[in-house]
Amino acid sequence: MDHPSYSAANVASSSECTRDQLPSIFLQNQQSIENRNLLFNQSLHQLQQHDNQLSQSTEALHVGYEDIDQKPDLAKISKESVIQPADSNTPKQQFVPCKVCGDRASGFHYGVTSCEGCKGFFRRSIQKQIEYRCLRDGKCMVIRLNRNRCQYCRFKKCLAVGMSRDSVRYGRVPKRSKSVDDPFGGSSDLYPDDSAAESRHLALYDIILNISQAHHAHCAVTEDKIKLLQRKHSTLMQRISIPSSQVNFTDEQLETQKLSMWSSLAHSITPAVNRVVEFAKRVPSFTELTQDDQLLLIKGGFFEIWLTRMAGMFSKFDGMLTFEDGSMIQRDELSVVFTPEFVNSMFELAASIHQLKLNDTEIGIFTAIVLTTHDRRGLQGPKYVESIQDKLLEALKLQISRNHSTEENLFGNTIVKLPHLRTVGIQHNEILEWYRSHWEKVKLPPLFAEIYDIQKHEDE
Repeated sequence: MDHPSYSAANVASSSECTRDQLPSIFLQNQQSIENRNLLFNQSLHQLQQHDNQLSQSTEALHVGYEDIDQKPDLAKISKESVIQPADSNTPKQQFVPCKVCGDRASGFHYGVTSCEGCKGFFRRSIQKQIEYRCLRDGKCMVIRLNRNRCQYCRFKKCLAVGMSRDSVRYGRVPKRSKSVDDPFGGSSDLYPDDSAAESRHLALYDIILNISQAHHAHCAVTEDKIKLLQRKHSTLMQRISIPSSQVNFTDEQLETQKLSMWSSLAHSITPAVNRVVEFAKRVPSFTELTQDDQLLLIKGGFFEIWLTRMAGMFSKFDGMLTFEDGSMIQRDELSVVFTPEFVNSMFELAASIHQLKLNDTEIGIFTAIVLTTHDRRGLQGPKYVESIQDKLLEALKLQISRNHSTEENLFGNTIVKLPHLRTVGIQHNEILEWYRSHWEKVKLPPLFAEIYDIQKHEDE
């Protein structure tokens, strides 16, 4: 406590003060000091009483916990007893990492917990159909600090942790079991503790991403491209003048007309040949095969791949086949080129494939499986082809399980189409034998003739 300072100099400086008044002044000052000391002692006594009460409370707490091995942490009790701010009723939000880069997740986006950055990156990649490339063999680490360095590996990681393409396009997320360790309700089984299993999953998604991008780049009948088609009725027949009287066509005339219609069909199919060849080059490990095996697999699988891609373009309702340029050909005309029975088989199989409702990525993987059929006659390395196909089967199974989790039999129902396609492909090759024997009477696009081993004219 501060005390006022009094000195003889201070007292003497007052012009009104006399020697007789000094004792009185000192007496008043002394009394003031004694009053202040009394107040100080009273305050000190009150503090001692409060301290005694606190000690008694502490002893009572210890007594109350005598039957418990662990006594309360008084420091913790003291901290918890501190008055919290007005908004302290709201629990502190737990840090939830983004499944893609590890940054703080903002919610459950496109099927997984992710941050705003990865959410926007995945949305733009799907909506703009961006095709990425990796300069490090697709093995870049994706973390918050370098997530913008390699877009290919970031996009692959988005797919690997379960982000759904369909949820970007249609606003729906595949149903998954919720996990107790994921506050946003996402699945936590996407990153197993076993590093080997994680590496295997990432390897599969590397395959899925490569094929998905290859399919979108080299297929003219993907879902988005079909929406832009300008459909128009067309015909395989040449315009001829029909006389008013009845005419009986000779066998030679009918044969010429059939060859002409087949040539028109060949011109409509030829653009797809080049697309399938380019697609095959980007199927993982395919280019590691010998040149002869690559060519044999492309030739042997082209028709089956083409039919699978075109499955949604066959319409049983109006009996039409729509090509990638929008041309609509009647079923009856196709029956003239082939046979009614064969055309019926094509329409039935196409409808059954279309009913599976596979998305573009799944169709791409399935056609890659068709491409790598390991028992094609004449293969030099069937075992290696089989190993490639096994990885593709595993990739398709993983992709379907993520996108169609409620359809338990979809993978099996998809794979069972392989022998059906093989049967129709064999029938198609048998029909081509007649055309091969009449090669000199028709002029075909060179690429079409090459894919089906049809002899070409010397001027070609």
